[in-house]
Amino acid sequence: MVDVSERRQLEDELRQAQKMEAVGRLAGGIAHDFNNLLTVIMGQTQLLRLRGERHTPQDGEVAVIEKAAERAAELTRQLVAFSRKQVLQPKVIDLNAVVTHVGTMLRRVIGERVELVMSLKPRLWHVKADPGQIEQVIMNLALNARDAMPAGGRLTMTTTNVTVEGTSQRQRALAPPGAYVALTVSDTGFGMDAQTQSRIFEPFFTTKEIGRGVGLGLSTVYGIVNQSGGAIRVDSEPGGGSTFTIYLARVDDPIPPLEPSRPTKALRGSETILVVEDEDEVRDVVLQALGINGYSVLQACDGREALAIADRQPGPIHLLVTDVVMPHMNGRELAEQLAPRRPEMKVLYMSGYTNDFVRSQPAGDQQPAFLQKPFSCETLGQKVRGVLDAGAPAALVHVHE
Repeated sequence: MVDVSERRQLEDELRQAQKMEAVGRLAGGIAHDFNNLLTVIMGQTQLLRLRGERHTPQDGEVAVIEKAAERAAELTRQLVAFSRKQVLQPKVIDLNAVVTHVGTMLRRVIGERVELVMSLKPRLWHVKADPGQIEQVIMNLALNARDAMPAGGRLTMTTTNVTVEGTSQRQRALAPPGAYVALTVSDTGFGMDAQTQSRIFEPFFTTKEIGRGVGLGLSTVYGIVNQSGGAIRVDSEPGGGSTFTIYLARVDDPIPPLEPSRPTKALRGSETILVVEDEDEVRDVVLQALGINGYSVLQACDGREALAIADRQPGPIHLLVTDVVMPHMNGRELAEQLAPRRPEMKVLYMSGYTNDFVRSQPAGDQQPAFLQKPFSCETLGQKVRGVLDAGAPAALVHVHE
């Protein structure tokens, strides 16, 4: 007799991982196309406001379009998070500080019928993650727990230091052997059966009634944790509540000091900007938004045309604003070819699918400037002004195609 239970469990987990990877690729591809469309919708409605008279009868209709576009943008951001294709800004953090900060907001969100209990281990090891994304993970898990306890209950959050030794195949499948910080979020709600557990991280899967959610909360958690190099484990049974445990790898680096807040930069300027974007409608929005703010704007639909324009331009080109993935030549290749000809030129990359944008780590930790689609005209103006006012030309990026 040979006990193959663990082997069968690992095979099921492998099939589940492969399914999630396939769904993630689909979600990321959909988000890419939607982000381009939403950039056009959001940009054109904002341009209507900027160019039109104030307090017109159409203000209400424009506001409705803007609100709907913002909701759609939030949905695509969650899809991008699930597909693990976000551009994260990781730094060394104290997870206890993040949990404590979110806890002050959670007490108002979860309601009076849910008791919030926090047990945070002192002298917790440091981890490296995007603090804003980890806050979103905690918030989504807490809201999911609240919905599982409509009559009230207890929500418990704990942090601890753990070491995964990998003595069994299951432990090695969960996370490689090493030192981790574990964040556990437990509730006393309905719990889940095995079939539900196998699907809870899928986008748009939900057990809630219509109108109570779109099923992206836990899929966002899954994507953020995986892209952060962590792992997540679920333990639940019907009527026994649910426990989500997140593992983030320990780092020995110190927590960096807080950066002083900087005043908001003006949006206007007079520099010359070369905009390269293969989507005509997106390019038109960028051109109009920059033109309203006083910039002199050149435009190209691809890298080849951009090179020809740069060769003909007698004066300086202060900034290249380019899409990352385009036909014939991607944004990185374009920036590399323009760099010797225009050494003073800075670069701002933009994309609706962040798998196309992978940050490089050149000397001095200089990061390339990046703008995620969809973006507002104001965000575009602030980013452009920030890149132009920075000290040195932006770093290049590696592009995966």
